[in-house]
Amino acid sequence: VQLQASGGGLVQAGGSLRLSCAASGRTFSSYTTGWFRQAPGKEREFVAAIHSTGGVTYYGDFVKGRFIISRDNTKNTVYLQMNSLKPEDTAVYYCAQGVGVRERKKYDYWGQGTLVTVSS
Repeated sequence: VQLQASGGGLVQAGGSLRLSCAASGRTFSSYTTGWFRQAPGKEREFVAAIHSTGGVTYYGDFVKGRFIISRDNTKNTVYLQMNSLKPEDTAVYYCAQGVGVRERKKYDYWGQGTLVTVSS
């Protein structure tokens, strides 16, 4: 299984980015896909997840309506639309696939991460 995260970059506070996670290697539509992030010196934290069917989504408390996770099973891709970005959103964002929601240990495959930098 391979997960390829992309879409990170440098953006000003208040701006938007859309991250993509392209998957290959197993039936994409059978697993939950999640996004986690890790800022320097901090633990990796849950950002968002979407159920295999795309009908149920979950978000970290800090998201507060700013991010939207979606998936296109025809393209084996999950997206994370991030709006109203803040400097504290600066982190490496990882996508992962598994059977969990918020627990890292429930995800068995991880992408390489994509860096998001939000300037003030």
